Amino acid sequence: MSAGQEVLQVGELPEVPLEAAAHFFETYLAQARQILADGATSLVIALPTALQDHDDWRRALARDLARAHAPARVNVVAGSNDACLADIISYLGSSPGVTGQYIPSHV
Repeated sequence: MSAGQEVLQVGELPEVPLEAAAHFFETYLAQARQILADGATSLVIALPTALQDHDDWRRALARDLARAHAPARVNVVAGSNDACLADIISYLGSSPGVTGQYIPSHV
C-alpha cells in the first residue's frame, strides 16, 4: 500500500448502534490500523448510512483514531449516494487540515 489517502469501505452493519459499533471494532479496526501502519497519510473510513443514534460511536471512532495515529489524518464518512461520497472523499484528499471528523451525507 502506498503513502497517501486510503479508503476503507465498510459493508453492512447491524441496525442497533451498540451492535454496529461492536461489529465494526471486531471486523474492521485492525484493518484500519494496518492501513495507517503501512504508511497512509490519510485514511477515510466509509460507512453505510445510519440513523443519528449511531453518530456518537462514529464520532468517537474518527476522533480517537486520528489522535492515536497523528500526524496521519483519519476521517469517517457515511452515506448511500456513491457520487456524493466520492465528492466528500475527494475533498478530504485535498484538505490537509481536516482530521478526526465524522461527515454523514444526507443526500
